[in-house]
Amino acid sequence: MVAFGKKLKERSIEEWQEYYINYKLMKKKVKQYGPQIEVGSLDRRHVLKDFSRMLDHQIEKIALFMLEQQGLLSSRLQKLREWHDTLQDEPDLSQIAKLREAYRAVGQDLLKLLFFIDMNAIGIRKILKKFDKRFGYRFTNYYVKTRADHPYSQLQQVFRHVGLGAVVGAISRNLHELQNNEGSYLSIYDQPVLPLQDPVVDSIKNAVDRLTHSTNFLNFMAQHALIMQDDEDLLMLPPDEQAEKEEGRYHFMSLLLNLANTFLYMVNTYIIVPTADDYSMSLGAAATVCGVVIGAMAVAQLFSSVYFSAWSNKSYFKPLIFSSIVLFFGNLLYALAYDFNSLALLLIGRLFCGFGSARAVNRRYISDCVPLKIRMQASAGFVSASALGMACGPALAGLLQTDFKIKNVTFNQDTLPGWVMAVAWLLYLVWLAISFREPAREPEEIHTSQESTSADQDGNIEKGLKKPLLLASEETEHDEEDDGDGSEESSDDSRKPANSFVAAYKLLTPSVKVQLLIYFMLKYAMEILLSESSVVTTYYFGWSMSSVSIFLFCLGLTVLPVNLVVGSYISNMFEDRQILLASEIMVCIGIVLSFHVVIPYTVPQYVISGFIMFVSAEVLEGVNLSLLSRVMSSRLSRGTYNGGLLSTEAGTIARVIADATITLAGFLGQSMLLNVTLLPSLIICVLSILATCYTYNSLY
Repeated sequence: MVAFGKKLKERSIEEWQEYYINYKLMKKKVKQYGPQIEVGSLDRRHVLKDFSRMLDHQIEKIALFMLEQQGLLSSRLQKLREWHDTLQDEPDLSQIAKLREAYRAVGQDLLKLLFFIDMNAIGIRKILKKFDKRFGYRFTNYYVKTRADHPYSQLQQVFRHVGLGAVVGAISRNLHELQNNEGSYLSIYDQPVLPLQDPVVDSIKNAVDRLTHSTNFLNFMAQHALIMQDDEDLLMLPPDEQAEKEEGRYHFMSLLLNLANTFLYMVNTYIIVPTADDYSMSLGAAATVCGVVIGAMAVAQLFSSVYFSAWSNKSYFKPLIFSSIVLFFGNLLYALAYDFNSLALLLIGRLFCGFGSARAVNRRYISDCVPLKIRMQASAGFVSASALGMACGPALAGLLQTDFKIKNVTFNQDTLPGWVMAVAWLLYLVWLAISFREPAREPEEIHTSQESTSADQDGNIEKGLKKPLLLASEETEHDEEDDGDGSEESSDDSRKPANSFVAAYKLLTPSVKVQLLIYFMLKYAMEILLSESSVVTTYYFGWSMSSVSIFLFCLGLTVLPVNLVVGSYISNMFEDRQILLASEIMVCIGIVLSFHVVIPYTVPQYVISGFIMFVSAEVLEGVNLSLLSRVMSSRLSRGTYNGGLLSTEAGTIARVIADATITLAGFLGQSMLLNVTLLPSLIICVLSILATCYTYNSLY
């Protein structure tokens, strides 16, 4: 791949060359600082001051040119406004057509300016990354915070493209008024829902969307899905060409089928939780064997995530067909295990269900085939479908309270979850075969598309205008290094995606490892809470299966409201690292409150501590994955062994270990189960808090 500096040179607008960021000069200066610091001719303070001054000059050059171009566009729009006013008194269809073309010409020039801003914004972010990476400073945070908060901020001008909104509005409004040659002058302000049909307006909207990435609920939910985007994707095509290419691959029904697959799989995962202990005992095993029954699905998912991720390099339709068939038979075996009185058949059925986990394909489809302008909504839909499935699974189990036989086949609260899900997957398979459309793939497309890709990393610097970038500047040593003569080329090897777990692990920086440890911890704690809930509540409180289902259903319902509050409000009030640490501490408090020490264990204690633990873990997961999507090396945003797969495997391993812990703790007796399983959760949580504190103390 070609380095950014060469891309900037090739794709910059020729007559504006002198106004672009001088990326080559800045990179050369960063390279010179190293030897100067080593020999002692420069100290840290002087380097920071000199680099800040150079970057200030570059940003000032860009900002002043932007203002000049905005003025020229505004002058042209003012003249067109006068022309427009004369046509309102004496309408002339030929003149109206010419006026529309004149507005479109201004729109095309505005697109050039937006592309100019986009390239410079990426260049600024990349040079900040390079500086931090080479010297180990957290200069990006300091620079963005100090410049963005200043009343005369020129950085605001670049990253918030101040003033361009009025130009965009003028072009959009006037083209909208002129879209009917019959002289129907409807205002976009009077009818905001009326679609703007002019292609220039659509192109401008796409370009602005690429430049505007604020922290809100939708963005927060999208990052929950850990769908990352490589910078190279943003540089390959102009906005209108990229949108046209993406639209050719996008199919709404296929996206809906992927979201339905996500929903059904999460229902399938949690529908057995309220009855797993009862099912195990009916087959002659201990109640705590439910940990193995629930965890068998996660064990198989460790392997299925890899082969589905690789398979999605070539197809989306075939993996989904395979997934549906395997899940159908897995649930069938799960349901038949009761009549065969076979624990082995029960476990095989759950393993089959895990082997059918196509979440890697679902994420991949969103990242590869959904247009950028709606990818955030699709990613948020992925998270919402998962949360809804998690809530509906236990609720559905609570409704399946019946017991009858048809020709020696038993249908009761233990087997009905298997039968219901088998029918659901069969119906889904038919729908899939009829409605799914395999997207066209380019001949040269190998596996550069990524499993997970939604929250544009270039938006992170803009997001930093409200709060410091936590870790957005972090990259591995392999990313875009200079060669010996200081040229802009970077080797193909340094840009290739990882081809194994070992290679992917080597690309992880210390902060990324801490993020994965946090993810492991929260998944472990949540799995302990959910998987042992039936055994614990039956032992201490004598809860029925319906009561357990209601409790789990209520836990699942908290996911979307919690993310709404965090994404829309809390994340705008506090830094990500502050929310991260506070959430870890709250998870720890929830775990501590869950222990049964001396006093009698009560329902309020269990329910309140469970909600504290679960809700805090949900907040932690959102913030952690949001950060993780930004700190991963760009090489981990492509290929089979990508960042999404690593996080999935970390979470799945945590679930497997948690479920195994429940079963092993069962040998000590149900009276010891709660405390024995909570102790590892507490230890891992404390370790993650210490690792977080150590990491951020060393970085800031």
